[in-house]
Amino acid sequence: MSDQGAPPPLPPKQKFVEEQPLRAGILSEAFYIEDQHERDKLGMPPDDLTPTSVVVELNLFHEKGLPGARERFHQLHDALATLYEKKPPLLIANTYYRCYLSIGDARDLASRDQSETDSKRRCIYRIWPDFRLMPLINRSVATVKADAARRAYDASGNEIVWAVIDSGIQADHPHFQLYETLGGEVSGLHRDFTKDEPDVEGALIDKFGHGTHVAGIIAGALCRPEADGSSVEYCMGQRMAVSPDSDLERLERRTVRHPSLLSGVAPLTKLISLKVLDDNGRVRSTDVLRALEYIRSDVNGHGKPPLRVHGVNISLGYEFNAKWFACGQSPVCIEVDRLVRSGVAVVIAAGNTGYGELMAKAGPTNTGLSLTINDPGNAALAITVGSTHKDSPHTYGVSYFSSKGPTGDGRLKPDLVAPGERIVSCATGKKLELMKRQKLLEGVCSLKEGKHPAAYIDESGTSMAAPHVSGAIAAFLSIRREFIGKPEDVKRIFLNSATSLGRERYFEGSGLVDLMRAIQSI
Repeated sequence: MSDQGAPPPLPPKQKFVEEQPLRAGILSEAFYIEDQHERDKLGMPPDDLTPTSVVVELNLFHEKGLPGARERFHQLHDALATLYEKKPPLLIANTYYRCYLSIGDARDLASRDQSETDSKRRCIYRIWPDFRLMPLINRSVATVKADAARRAYDASGNEIVWAVIDSGIQADHPHFQLYETLGGEVSGLHRDFTKDEPDVEGALIDKFGHGTHVAGIIAGALCRPEADGSSVEYCMGQRMAVSPDSDLERLERRTVRHPSLLSGVAPLTKLISLKVLDDNGRVRSTDVLRALEYIRSDVNGHGKPPLRVHGVNISLGYEFNAKWFACGQSPVCIEVDRLVRSGVAVVIAAGNTGYGELMAKAGPTNTGLSLTINDPGNAALAITVGSTHKDSPHTYGVSYFSSKGPTGDGRLKPDLVAPGERIVSCATGKKLELMKRQKLLEGVCSLKEGKHPAAYIDESGTSMAAPHVSGAIAAFLSIRREFIGKPEDVKRIFLNSATSLGRERYFEGSGLVDLMRAIQSI
């Protein structure tokens, strides 16, 4: 009998080795950047000897668990011999520490930990730079159909709580008085994370002005629709430029048909101020991590119902570079996804880096840029929002400055677009000072009485687009309460019900947020 059809001989048995799931003690690529411009963008010092803020992520697979990793890390940190006064490491989240070390000492710390040949005895998973983040209404409420949803369904954000991670919220602005937006059950939950020991009081002062403007888009109102508008004093300044980074600061005074139009998308929503930007608009990723951990652990008890915070708005970010880490895997992105999995919706501005200069044969040319989604907008479970025109989005499409997808690893972002051009909201801090310098507040009685005036100003950027989506989701949850604690379902509903502007999908994502369609789709 022929052996032509016999099966081939079995290969020799192979010994399979279990793959190690971690690479402990590895420095981020950003620590090896030599280009000074790149270092400046990250907020890193010009040399390897100057101390700076760094993030140490602990190894969850340490043989003695997280407590053992923490103990070993403190031993290694204490053993470092530095040329400057060493500060104790600050625990900012479950697995993260903020340390003040030079780049050279960060490398030394990594080297000491790497001397352990067994990965389960290493206490450090990754050392990151403490990335520097940047802060990225009347007719725009109608653009997302929030006014129609309010009339038809009473979708006003009642009994919903939203956290604003930003520069603080100015508590005495009249916009937040009518519905006690910052008071009641949330009055003790505000925190100022620009301090090592966060307090409530600092979170309710906003000298930079960005957070108050963002908050006013989400919630609050100047007066009720049935009020006599003629008796309500307010002042509104309109900028004479659209660009979010414009140097043109000339303002003109204007009015609205009725002051009740100066309202947030979901006016009855309660807001929690989590301050991470200082008075000059500077912020480090570690302070954002502290704020995210505070919501997940301290306020929401790791997602145990009933949730006290239902959503978060983050109108901050920094430019992503694939050389530094895998897209969507930075510490802030990981913590955002962790918070979403605990039941909290997280809405993030896509960024304002969608337009830049390219070098061509004929010389430099300005053009729209793809692959420009900012972190933490690259987080997979976040709802990342780009910008469009405030009342004519189908005509003008996606704002030229709005960051565009895809993500660095090829995922569709942004998820949605919302109004982000010349959006009117609360003015305080530096924005209020600008109005004073241009004499727009002359004759305002409340200012003479020492009170905060009902001042409003328009701003542009995806920072203004994101809170429209936050407000829309808060309004939705207030009448579709079965979806509280189900942020991934909420994201699916809003993406499926969005209205396409007929633009490229990496510009508009799923399209313009549409609150009425979202409500009616279920």
